[in-house]
Amino acid sequence: MYSRLTLAPADGSKLPEIHPGQFVQVAVETPGVFLRRPISINDVDYDKNTIDLLIRKAGKGTASLISMKENDIINILLPLGNGFTTSASPSSRLMLIGGGVGVAPLLYLGRKLKETGHEVEFLLGARSGADVLELELFEKIGRVHISTEDGSMGEKGLVTCHSALNSDIDRIYCCGPAPMMKAVARIAKDRDIECEVSLENMMACGLGACLCCVENTVRGNVCVCTEGPVFNINLLNW
Repeated sequence: MYSRLTLAPADGSKLPEIHPGQFVQVAVETPGVFLRRPISINDVDYDKNTIDLLIRKAGKGTASLISMKENDIINILLPLGNGFTTSASPSSRLMLIGGGVGVAPLLYLGRKLKETGHEVEFLLGARSGADVLELELFEKIGRVHISTEDGSMGEKGLVTCHSALNSDIDRIYCCGPAPMMKAVARIAKDRDIECEVSLENMMACGLGACLCCVENTVRGNVCVCTEGPVFNINLLNW
């Protein structure tokens, strides 16, 4: 079960500058849930002064968030972490690859890239056609390729087997399950394609204090919440 939450500052203040790939830490007002939940920023609308979060129901915490109603108050820290690199040449062919709820940060990324003159393509993977998220929103930004495990939409199989990957690509942006991202990273390295991935390590504080999200990199152990969550694959020991 998925839900899209649209949030605005309760005090009417203006949103800060938010970069694609950054995230929020959400306090959950539910008995027995003590830690904040890290959630990717799905989209930003500065005209409406709102952000969107795409949430998958995975436990008590996310179930509580999905059940929120209009005008409910939520406590969040934002924006956290470092986002994707958006300085590619306008002529570059950019492929944004996402799996499951990992597609969330790619919507805002694609929108920002389009605003700066880039033509973007999306490659979205899911178990079935019913699990493909926000398809209409992605189609408004760029060309969308679909891969489903059961073949009910797009090509059957994993995103790493999709025919769209056989064409010339200059840069890949990726977010989703770790095995998928590692497989995409191997393809990118084999073909010498620039590639950035957004890691989804367990995070408790989002500020680099709890050390829950440490990732071993070529520079040693780093906190994903402060050094990432977006990394160039050449920095990771994958």
